Amino acid sequence: MLAETKFAATKPLDAPALGEPYLLTPGPLTTAYAVKQAMLRDWGSWDGDFRAMTAELRRRLLALTGDSRDEFDCVPMQGSGSFCVEAMLGSFVPKDGKVLVLANGAYGLRAAQTMQYIGRAYTLIDKGDYLPPRGDEVAAALKADPAITHVIAIHCETSSGILNPVAEISEAVYANGRKLLVDSMSAFGAIPLDVNEIRYEAMVSSANKCIEGVPGFGFVIARKSELEAAKGRSHSLSLDVHAQWANMNKTGQWRYTPPTHVVAAFLEALRLHEAEGGVAGRGARYALNRDVMVAGMRALGFETLLKDRWLSPIIVTFFNPAHPNFAFDRFYELMKDKGFIIYPGKLTVVDSFRIGCIGQMDEHVMRRVVEAASQSLNEMGVDTAAPSPAAIAERAKLAA
Repeated sequence: MLAETKFAATKPLDAPALGEPYLLTPGPLTTAYAVKQAMLRDWGSWDGDFRAMTAELRRRLLALTGDSRDEFDCVPMQGSGSFCVEAMLGSFVPKDGKVLVLANGAYGLRAAQTMQYIGRAYTLIDKGDYLPPRGDEVAAALKADPAITHVIAIHCETSSGILNPVAEISEAVYANGRKLLVDSMSAFGAIPLDVNEIRYEAMVSSANKCIEGVPGFGFVIARKSELEAAKGRSHSLSLDVHAQWANMNKTGQWRYTPPTHVVAAFLEALRLHEAEGGVAGRGARYALNRDVMVAGMRALGFETLLKDRWLSPIIVTFFNPAHPNFAFDRFYELMKDKGFIIYPGKLTVVDSFRIGCIGQMDEHVMRRVVEAASQSLNEMGVDTAAPSPAAIAERAKLAA
């Protein structure tokens, strides 16, 4: 059984005002109409009003980390989440440093690929499609290779939907005198990442994830000591976190043209996030979304890739039904016709698909998702959603 959540929606959230489908994806995602409305005005990137917006954005994001000792700062960076991951790695890892990359899906492997591109040494623990990297493995790798200076961990690996044990990893990293960098792209804002409870040097996330803004920038939250040490280290002019930080602190401006409308939308998203109860409130809604949706899909015969212990409230991976009439492309179109855009799977060993739990959706929407899945199966002539024995065998490896 999934853990019971404490919060339940008392009033259904408004449906998308323009009638567009719900995005059951890990970002971009369905946003509130007020967030969209915030983009209807133009802003001068150099103007004092916009500089004040940037300062407010930075303050509000820092507040979500619990940084009461003023040890951290927030640096917004233009571009997608992957831009920010590259900026973090290229700015905080010395040119003679070495990174232990923890991978259990596409985003850990992308971090390793980034290390190749920027010319920094790295080693890799690759757990495959879905097994979580554990603290004892990290400790053993660090003891075996004294050249490793940093570890990068993916907070929520959306390839599979697994919530990785970042606290356990952090303990192993610092017990062995190394530094932790966290890719919290799909988790920050809904899953706690309090600097007083989980130690790290820097983390990155994006506007269009759990804060429920729109795409256009990400942000790096890092210790000021690390930001200071990053001067002159970056491999890239535009991805230099120290240079962006220094310029923002001196002038209040972004170094290059900022996504002004996206920033305005994000501020509105942050206000809605606070009104919902911050990280705890947002996380509770997502957890309830997951619980309602997973219970309903299992009742139809679908099986999740992950056991309940590892299921994140961000996105859930389901095995494709083994029924000969099931074809994912057809299922996708039928779901879209009913107002829901789902996500293809990224597993290499078995066929799967994913359903996101984040964005402007609640338990009422998730019940409709389950009903849409049931109707779609009926239309395909699929009378059972049970997966193949091979898929169940793969899952058994996780339990072991």
